[in-house]
Amino acid sequence: MSKSVIHTDQAPKAIGTYSQAVKSGTTVYLSGQIPLVPATMEMVSEDFTKQAVQVFENITAVCKASGGTTNDLVKVNIFLTDLDNFATVNEIMSQYFKQPYPARAAIGVKALPKGAQIEIDGVMELPE
Repeated sequence: MSKSVIHTDQAPKAIGTYSQAVKSGTTVYLSGQIPLVPATMEMVSEDFTKQAVQVFENITAVCKASGGTTNDLVKVNIFLTDLDNFATVNEIMSQYFKQPYPARAAIGVKALPKGAQIEIDGVMELPE
């Protein structure tokens, strides 16, 4: 089975030893996205809602570059520095996904890269 790297300028470039996503067969593994604006590589805002929207925009861009959409995501992990923001994540997520929703985990963490309040990664299964 072949493995290919996914890259798009519409999402933040990798800032370490990783790829935005890797496709193996019809499965795509998306690296975690934080709320960086792709053009500037700066945090979008200190406001949690704006950070969450930016993360979903970044995830959407990587899904598109992979040949799919957010609705092809089968598993999503959401990392939050404050689990009290989970209701906001649900509200924003509903704007990016249609049923059936992916399997999902929400994990409270002490800190995220660059002081982000949210990070999301996921696994996509593309139609054959």
